[in-house]
Amino acid sequence: MQNSSFSHKVGMGLRAPHFPYLEQRPSTEVAWFEAQTETYIHTHGRSMEMLQTIRQDYPVALHGISMNIGAPEGIRVDYLQGLRELIDRVEPFIVSDHMSWNSISGQNFHNLLPIPFTEDSLQTLVNNIDFVQNFLRRALVLENISTYISYHHSHMNEWDFISEVSKRSGCALLLDVNNIYVNSRNHGFDPKYFINHIPLDRVAQIHLSGPSDYGDFLYDTHSQEIPSQVWDLFKMLAPQVRHLPVLIERDDDIPDFRELEVEVMKAAYILENSYETERTTESV
Repeated sequence: MQNSSFSHKVGMGLRAPHFPYLEQRPSTEVAWFEAQTETYIHTHGRSMEMLQTIRQDYPVALHGISMNIGAPEGIRVDYLQGLRELIDRVEPFIVSDHMSWNSISGQNFHNLLPIPFTEDSLQTLVNNIDFVQNFLRRALVLENISTYISYHHSHMNEWDFISEVSKRSGCALLLDVNNIYVNSRNHGFDPKYFINHIPLDRVAQIHLSGPSDYGDFLYDTHSQEIPSQVWDLFKMLAPQVRHLPVLIERDDDIPDFRELEVEVMKAAYILENSYETERTTESV
């Protein structure tokens, strides 16, 4: 299996409905794949076999949902041991998770829960990130999440909190453009202001996906085509992030591979067009 173009670094989430197609090793426009960490920890079944097949031809990133990096009780060592073994097997170019918490006292809530934007939460995150990065012996990349509630005792805004976490811990950022759009609608802020106040030199990866619109709020379902509002934000970002890996995500109502591949090609076209715009400006 060979992908036909690595000129733009646009990848796709590796999902089981696409396994029958991908195991034929077709030529694709996908530059790399992102595998969900928890699907492959401590497993040797078909999913792992498929990941190792993909790894023969494509770069792979690992993206987790259960690290629980924001938990005051710290990070489970058995989870990190499984992750380190998976890293040794797959050799991913990025290891990421979410800037959130999802369990307490061993009880998993199976959701990405928001962190209060306070000094105490910030210090907890920095301590946990430092522990994880030392354990894994590599930099961790953390994603901004979609949220539907906020805390009365938060005294920072989201973009300043995220920026400060990266500055103090040394972790890199995964900028999910859809999550910025979702939170801007749910909490009432300008998404362009958010983007303009994130240190883009700390960003290592970009995510693009589509939420579900329930009228009064947006829900981060990853079940829709990427909406025009997210594409517009990506176009604004593209000249500054064209060197970064960009991912198309879909987790529900997953279409055929070729249908989803169209969004990969659209993102690659936007990056290409932004490159030409900047090159023209520089040449004037």
